Amino acid sequence: MRISRKKRPDKPLIPKYFSNERIRAEEVRVLDNEGNNVGVMKTKDAIALARTQERDLVEINPKANPPVARIMDFSQFKYQKEKEARKQKQNSHIAELKGIRLSMSISEHDMDVRLQQSLKFLNRGDKVRTEVILRGRERGKSELGFEVTKRFCALVEAEFPIRYEQDVTQQGGKITAIFTKK
Repeated sequence: MRISRKKRPDKPLIPKYFSNERIRAEEVRVLDNEGNNVGVMKTKDAIALARTQERDLVEINPKANPPVARIMDFSQFKYQKEKEARKQKQNSHIAELKGIRLSMSISEHDMDVRLQQSLKFLNRGDKVRTEVILRGRERGKSELGFEVTKRFCALVEAEFPIRYEQDVTQQGGKITAIFTKK
């Protein structure tokens, strides 16, 4: 069976606001440009009032009874809402799980490079997973892998307060630990 790979459209940044003739309600509670309550009136009368002020009637809260509409410049309002949504999207960061791979015979310089990487990830708000993959005869000496992982975690903890989500554990041929900043 064929899988549909159509790209679905992204959600719009701002919700859809109805303005002027697109407002479906017969009566609306009208607010003026400063936010003062003008009163409840027929939609056609409110649109006429907005046109006399050379502005638009924009439905702000369609779920209210009667719906709330405001007299304002719609293009400027839409621009402000999009600007706020972009800023909010820019400031939001979803925590990712970042992996730092170590080895049993890691040198001090490589350990420092991995330490700087993990500190960068923690500062961004991500979770960090350290992995030591045991190969061949290293599987018989897994306690050395535990020492490397614990030493790395101690170096991170000396620089940054961390909270363990998963202590140092062995799962098959991997020794892992997951931590985040406090």
